[in-house]
Amino acid sequence: MTSGKEARLAKKYLMRGSKAMTKPIVVDAATFDQTVLQSKTPVLVDFWAPWCRPCIMAAPVLEELADEYAGRMTIAKLDVDQNGEVAAKYGIMAIPNLIIFKNGQPLSQIVGYKPKAELKRALDAALG
Repeated sequence: MTSGKEARLAKKYLMRGSKAMTKPIVVDAATFDQTVLQSKTPVLVDFWAPWCRPCIMAAPVLEELADEYAGRMTIAKLDVDQNGEVAAKYGIMAIPNLIIFKNGQPLSQIVGYKPKAELKRALDAALG
């Protein structure tokens, strides 16, 4: 049974009005080319791992951004432990590591946890 506080938090994060929030999509080695490189819109890929505390801290921010930029940019997550070959291809040496892809090419890269405002500036620049 959930408390009233938990229910309010769940509603806040899962629903906005009657519209369900857009979530980051999960990509892996098998879906990366089609979902990221062939996308008609820019894609921010979060290279992360479940044991990475800064990655966990970034997750709610990325969920908010996925909702705010829905239809203009895709937010995707790739687990580097499960998809090491993709991470290696893009030189991922530290996580969280965010790469914005546009027209199938890396456009910009952000390493480490960053505040939402800084991420928004990078996303807006990519949409530019």
